[in-house]
Amino acid sequence: MLKKIACLPILCLCFSTSLRAANPTWVEIRSAHFTVLTDSNEKRGRQLLDQFERMRWVFQTMFPKSNVDPVSPITILAVKDKKDFQALEPEAYLSKNALNLAGYFLTAPDKNYIALRLDAEGEHPFATVYHEYTHLQLSPAGEWLPLWLNEGLAEFFQNTDIHDKNVQLGQPSPDDIYYLRQSRMMPLVTLLKVDVNSPYYHEEQKGSVFYAEAWALTHYLEITDRKNNTHRLHDYTELMSQHLDSVTAAEKAFGDLKQLEKDLNNYVAQGSFSYFTLNSAAAPLDEASYQVTALSPAQADAVRADFLAYAQRTKDARTLLDTVLREDPNNVLAHETMGYLEFRDGNRDAARKWYEEAVKLDSQSFIANYYYASMSFGSRDDATQAQVEASLQTAIKLNPRFAPAYDELASLYGMHQEKLDEAHRLNLQAVALEPANVNYRMNAANILLTSGRAEDAIRVLKAAEGVAKSPQELSVISVRLAQLEQFQAVQESTQTALRDAKDLSTAPGPPPGKVATRLSSVGNFGAAGSTIVESAPPRHPDETPHAPWHTAKGVIRDVQCSDPAIFEITVIGAGKTVQLYSDNYYKVEFSAANFTPEGEIHPCKDLQGMKASVKYSESSDKTIDGQVVAVELSK
Repeated sequence: MLKKIACLPILCLCFSTSLRAANPTWVEIRSAHFTVLTDSNEKRGRQLLDQFERMRWVFQTMFPKSNVDPVSPITILAVKDKKDFQALEPEAYLSKNALNLAGYFLTAPDKNYIALRLDAEGEHPFATVYHEYTHLQLSPAGEWLPLWLNEGLAEFFQNTDIHDKNVQLGQPSPDDIYYLRQSRMMPLVTLLKVDVNSPYYHEEQKGSVFYAEAWALTHYLEITDRKNNTHRLHDYTELMSQHLDSVTAAEKAFGDLKQLEKDLNNYVAQGSFSYFTLNSAAAPLDEASYQVTALSPAQADAVRADFLAYAQRTKDARTLLDTVLREDPNNVLAHETMGYLEFRDGNRDAARKWYEEAVKLDSQSFIANYYYASMSFGSRDDATQAQVEASLQTAIKLNPRFAPAYDELASLYGMHQEKLDEAHRLNLQAVALEPANVNYRMNAANILLTSGRAEDAIRVLKAAEGVAKSPQELSVISVRLAQLEQFQAVQESTQTALRDAKDLSTAPGPPPGKVATRLSSVGNFGAAGSTIVESAPPRHPDETPHAPWHTAKGVIRDVQCSDPAIFEITVIGAGKTVQLYSDNYYKVEFSAANFTPEGEIHPCKDLQGMKASVKYSESSDKTIDGQVVAVELSK
């Protein structure tokens, strides 16, 4: 589970602090969109909740087509002073002479946390929180939104001031202005082309010409559009959403880029900058609907422990969790967090048990249901498999916008080669929810291939190439695409050969040997260490794998491949040898347990001599032990 921590530094010293303050009093204030937990008081918690509701309204107003609510609800931990804040912040900021933090934003696929110091001072004490909140709001557009505008808007909104009657937007950034006046700005065409692999982009180095110029261009366009009643920035985003390249879209929306570059330089050099104000009194806040709950120490500590776990303070999280579970053995969140910690440490069986208990304690937790299913995926037990399916369906019902649950359920159906139309629908939903996720598109291609729709699978992978955000992602897609195109070509050649063979067998003339020569001309996928068998009728029946599942552990030997995509292996284990086959290795789930493969795993060249745990089903053909369902390799 990847996470991102954004920190706002304030220069001062840090000192260690205890995990639980003496006699803490915590209160929870919950709206439809945010949850605030604070050790201050209800009034201060309500004020903070109002601020975030107004910030949400700002995005709703300025980006009416944007989805302003993240998939995972945002929880705000607001502590009253430095001492309480130090009980939460990452360990890197607890050392002597380290920077102290005013606030940070922590986001993961299944969690969104904000931690704040209520005693923070400064003109914009929570600028980084607003910066990262902006990125969260823009994440649905991540598939097409250019990096300069993504960062430029985050810089634009980070200096927002929220008051009861108005919200001040676009206040200038003195640091960015100073940096640009002291540095040479990059050509505008270069700025427009910057991506995550560009040398100009360093996420950890915010004080760079890229961030400053991205802010300047965004600020210039936002302010001048509003002053002149134009909509250049809106036109640009519309063009980008249609997948035009960034420079072409800019030329269409902004006009002459050379002139825009001159205007931008003049804009940075000017003496004053404008910003605009929204009347926040118009924000539809329903303060009467806020739910206020006084929390017990165990309830508050469970949330804090979860935060510490995601912030990598594992030891402190476990210590706090032990206390929570002693005081409240049925605390659902504590069980979830223990499951997360065990999963992160590689203890899948222990993680599954914790998540299973969480599901039993509170079936309303979409996270518990999803991770219990994920940890139990591949079980041979029919009852467990049924519960996995039920838990994933429950996770989808509880949070219809949580894409991983759709993808996992589709993979479950694909693995068992059942409900493939439903699996394809689930894949489409996952891709629609997270268009920038390449893995969902890869899984969608696998489902289509399993359904016998190789051409559709190839189309999906070609579309995925346009979404890839890194050379590594593009490489994986390209390898898989090449394999599928080769597989499709082999299938077509084999079908042609078989048709020719049928025609020859019913007509006088050449002897059967000519047919064999024609069939043997079909390409092969051989590699050192494996035996290549030319195309021939399958030796084993083509049947759908079915429960019960069995597992063979040992070393893979005698890998034999034949076209198209048929392979046989022998697994030599302690005192037992198992012979297995697959009529289509593209339908087999390959994975690695304790290493990262350099690319796509290919059965004809990568399995020979490898240690493996191989899941297989029984076959009606008693000359073989079974059909391969999944292969987990290890070193």
